[in-house]
Amino acid sequence: MKPVISIRAQDFTYIRENGCFYIDKTGFIREWWENGDVVTLITRPRRFGKTLNLSMAEAFFSNQYPHRQELFYGLSIWKEEKYRKLYAGYPVIFLSFAGIKGDTYETARESLIQMILDLYAKYRFLLSGTALNSQEKEYFDYIRPDLSDAVAAMSIHRLALCMYRYYGKKVLIFLDEYDTPLQESYVFGYWEKLVLFLRSMLNYTFKTNPYLERGLLTGITRISKESIFSDISNLEVVTTTSEKYAAAFGFTEQEVTRALEQYGMSAYLDQVRVWYNGFHFGRRKDIYNPWSITKYLDAKKFGPYWMNTSSNKLAGRLIREGSADIKIAMEDLLAGHKIITALDEEIVFEQLEETNESIWSLLLASGYLKVDSVRNVEEEELLYELSFTNLEVKKEFRKMILRWFQNPSTRYNDFIKALLADDVDYMNEYMNQIALQTFSSFDTGKKPSDQSEPERFYHGFVLGLLADLSDQYQITSNRESGLGRYDVIMQPLDQRRKAVIMEFKVFHPAKEKDLTETVKNALNQIADKKYDTELLAKGIQKEQIRHYGFAFAGKTVLIAGSS
Repeated sequence: MKPVISIRAQDFTYIRENGCFYIDKTGFIREWWENGDVVTLITRPRRFGKTLNLSMAEAFFSNQYPHRQELFYGLSIWKEEKYRKLYAGYPVIFLSFAGIKGDTYETARESLIQMILDLYAKYRFLLSGTALNSQEKEYFDYIRPDLSDAVAAMSIHRLALCMYRYYGKKVLIFLDEYDTPLQESYVFGYWEKLVLFLRSMLNYTFKTNPYLERGLLTGITRISKESIFSDISNLEVVTTTSEKYAAAFGFTEQEVTRALEQYGMSAYLDQVRVWYNGFHFGRRKDIYNPWSITKYLDAKKFGPYWMNTSSNKLAGRLIREGSADIKIAMEDLLAGHKIITALDEEIVFEQLEETNESIWSLLLASGYLKVDSVRNVEEEELLYELSFTNLEVKKEFRKMILRWFQNPSTRYNDFIKALLADDVDYMNEYMNQIALQTFSSFDTGKKPSDQSEPERFYHGFVLGLLADLSDQYQITSNRESGLGRYDVIMQPLDQRRKAVIMEFKVFHPAKEKDLTETVKNALNQIADKKYDTELLAKGIQKEQIRHYGFAFAGKTVLIAGSS
């Protein structure tokens, strides 16, 4: 009988008690224990089994479940007497920051406080008996909705102390999705406040804690030590390029092959490879996203399952507001090419808007990109060759980019038709509408008045065009042609269609009297700089090339065309 596939089940006990589909990852327990690291941080993309593995580790080690050995019967960890003796041998504190979200610091802090309240309520039984002295018991009374930052920061440390007193053994502390509130705080602008709060809590929990046996944290990103882990010197960080735990998160090809056989779907292995293979952890090049495979086994049809599981707010913001170089590289990736860049897997959130390498590091950690090769260059610097992870990611990235730059109330397809039909009146109507409705949401950089911000929006809009017109046009931007660098060229794949050159210009009141003069300057630049040169060299006739100037001042746009 085939095991039932339980979508979204992330609790090890539930999965095993209900006979759900499960691929044995208990080897992770063995590997983690034998490595002997005091505090371990493991980063993996979302939906890669981080929560399930921590839940599994809690079920194995926690002395609160001494009579659930049957959960591990038949699994690899139970075959060794050494580990059977370790079963249920430690007090365990399990935390998750997955629900710590909010658009303000106050909302996020309130969620953190509620998590602490729930945790202390769970362990209130520690107050029974004489293991704790009166002062330690009184500390439970400090844990209330209005607790101070100082008490909150020390709360997990103090709970570990109480558990140590009660059980006479040091504590294992597991923290899942440690970086979720930090990513949220960056997107919504309260990063500095939350970092100060969490830095103290993590320090008291994982460094200055004599009651800690070992700690294990998971997340998507490796946030810089200076930002959040500055005081934790005993931290072992394992990223997607590390060799440790390479097969512990995600499914290997061997595991996927066995799963397909189990459900009578072996004939589709080659297509499964194309859609879902491609994640690289350390030297392992055969890792599949477990969410996508599980959904495919359940639905029995191919689809972009993993990419639909998150709003991707941070990645969306960084690409929308990124430099022209970022957008050019995205065009190359969508065209099937690779990019070569330096990387620093320790992400400094304060620099995300300042360095392209930080954005690529984030996209790598998030699972959108994979490392195809690594090169040594001068002074021991490494250059990484990156590409989209697989077909699922590439397909959905096109759609995701379009959603980032498309307001549902605007008539996007009608604008494309107007562009191709040279209906300048409608193009002006549409562009002013979309600028009025959405421009302010893109003008969110550290210097909102900066002249480059409007151009970032329009470069983003071009990526939206790319997602919808890539089957008809080769679209490139900010590249050399003639005597300068054009903004956008749309080269038709069928030369019977018209080619398009676009130039964007911000209104300069000191140099121009109105937007009409600005748009005229944009069209003159196309002609003066001979941007037609690239298209003419490819055999496109002069009369088949259409020029468009985009002039904008704040949320007001003027578009004009010429041949």
